[in-house]
Amino acid sequence: MSSPERVNGPSVTSTSSGAVPNWRGPILRSFARGVPPVTLVADPDGLFVDESLSAALRARGFGIVPLADRVAFRYAYEAKWRVALEERKLVGIAVVIRSGEQELGKLPCDLLRAGRRLAFGLATLFPAFNQPVVAALARADLDSLYAAQARYGTVSLGADATKDFALLHVFGIAPEGIAQPSDLLRMLLRRHYGRQDLPKVLDERLIRVLRRRAPFARWPLDVLVPDREAFLAFLQERWPLFRRRHAASGEKLVHEPAEPFGLTIAGPADLPFDHPDVSIYIDDLFAEGLLRPAASATGDRPMDRMSDGVRANMATDALRRLDAMVEGAGESIPVPEAPHRDWVTFAYRWATLNALRLASGANHSSSAALRPEIGRRIAAVRERVDSEFHAWMARRYAGLHDQPPDPPVMVHHAAQALARTVEDCENGKAALIVVDGLSLDQWIVLRDELALQRPGLRFRESAVFAWVPTVTSISRQAIFAGTPPLYFPSSIYTTAKESSLWERFWLDRGLVARHVVYARGLGDGALGDTRTLLERLDIRVAGLVVDKIDKIMHGMALGAAGMHNQIRQWAGEGYMAGLLDMLFDGSFSVFLTSDHGNIEARGSGRPSEAALANIRGERARIYSDPLLRSRVKERFPEAVEWPAIGLPDLCYPLLAPERSAFATVGARIVAHGGAALEEVVVPMIRIERSAR
Repeated sequence: MSSPERVNGPSVTSTSSGAVPNWRGPILRSFARGVPPVTLVADPDGLFVDESLSAALRARGFGIVPLADRVAFRYAYEAKWRVALEERKLVGIAVVIRSGEQELGKLPCDLLRAGRRLAFGLATLFPAFNQPVVAALARADLDSLYAAQARYGTVSLGADATKDFALLHVFGIAPEGIAQPSDLLRMLLRRHYGRQDLPKVLDERLIRVLRRRAPFARWPLDVLVPDREAFLAFLQERWPLFRRRHAASGEKLVHEPAEPFGLTIAGPADLPFDHPDVSIYIDDLFAEGLLRPAASATGDRPMDRMSDGVRANMATDALRRLDAMVEGAGESIPVPEAPHRDWVTFAYRWATLNALRLASGANHSSSAALRPEIGRRIAAVRERVDSEFHAWMARRYAGLHDQPPDPPVMVHHAAQALARTVEDCENGKAALIVVDGLSLDQWIVLRDELALQRPGLRFRESAVFAWVPTVTSISRQAIFAGTPPLYFPSSIYTTAKESSLWERFWLDRGLVARHVVYARGLGDGALGDTRTLLERLDIRVAGLVVDKIDKIMHGMALGAAGMHNQIRQWAGEGYMAGLLDMLFDGSFSVFLTSDHGNIEARGSGRPSEAALANIRGERARIYSDPLLRSRVKERFPEAVEWPAIGLPDLCYPLLAPERSAFATVGARIVAHGGAALEEVVVPMIRIERSAR
């Protein structure tokens, strides 16, 4: 066998905005028409999981087939990829292994005969940098590093020098410029407000440098630098103290107690919230509900950009926050080539805005409810969000299921997050609560109610992408199977096999059947049966389906505002708080996610195909024959013929366009199945309880 070709860099790729350095250029040059149909790729550094690279390869007609599990690969190759090549639907495929080039020779003989071999690695693309440090970066962050390498050039750098270079040129953090508390606070605010994730090695380097500076001796840097939730709690505890100290006279305390009463997170009590570089972020945190206002103190002096941090009256607060959030949302819609994490960050911002809007609309005494121009502004931003997210999904969604599952990117990665927790702790126990149909804005309602009932809870919030069509039998089943829908074709239209798929996932990871439980239909009534199930001494993992939200949705006639009201009422009854108590008392690590969200939609008519559709949802129909789908699309020309990404054979989805539904013309409903942001990006939460 000939040796694999090695790709050399760097490269400059021409774009519409001029010549820009691009590390993908050397790789893409190896994929063009005329190459063999199968390319075997050694990719030990995981370059092919990059979303922009996979999108560029798909645009050239190449599919990417990861080879991790050989049995699963063989099934996918024979069921999908070989057929696509034979029917010339693809120019070629890249079979990618996350191993060195020596492992290519161990691939199946039919692949070795059919394919050429290539090898790619960070060492050739970033020759001057310390390789373990570069490998720790997210692949989307390599763009900034590559551009800086091309711009500045570098001699060979050691580990610390590479870390400093990456901190500055990738994340915009210059440790040497952080000298005062306001500098440190600004850096932490910028990072955590933007949900900026740094590799552990860079966090450790940053903390080590900052610890050398006397002004930060009392700051708990090990906690505040990497932990967003702890940092927000740190600010929240200190905000009322700041307001109290600046009330009336504005004079600060001369002597500050070493550990002021009521602070659970160590560190200085007096923070420079009023520093210009800090206050702009604090104002946004209050506007988006990430910090809670303090009660207005008698004699408070106006603080121009920080008025959201003072609780005046509900109507004024809601109106001010909506104004600020609508403006902020319009300015922060991700760019067309944004990585998926940018949409996750935006989805939380958008969900917070919608939760506040619906709460304000329900409160008819609120002046926000009387401002029709706010509704018009929100509608205009929503139209842009829908358009940009639809375009992004068309370009990028197909590559998401190939992303590494740590951290989770799609809903089927949730089980793998639990598996890491169980494996990391001997006799560790983990529970996954799947709240069927819970959208991000509805999670915010549930979260806030839980926080009121159980102040000791801490929510480590992220989000993942549901499978499209966003229907329960596809997306929820993928959660419990821990795989894309392609791998459970026999049950793609039912949830009857979820329990067995959940058990099989854990058996493959070394547990035995008695360690695994699954329960569905939760959300109402007493918790006695669930308690009996979870109190078994041999339980290691629990999969729990709370379907109350989905039931509320399918009976909802009052739109999204009615959904929020009923969810708030249900959460207030305490079922979820009681379930969490039970799990924490049983020493479970607790994760919560959803299979899909939902949107308020208007009916545009029902297709008359009767029983010809395998799934007849209000936002999605699935057909076993593309001709049947085409026939329905003739009547609904704006409907979207969604590609069967990650789906088994004979699944041809048709999605209702924009915010319409396959329902009676003009009917106002809450539904799911489509590919709107609120349906696709769903909560992925780790819930913790502080020690009592």
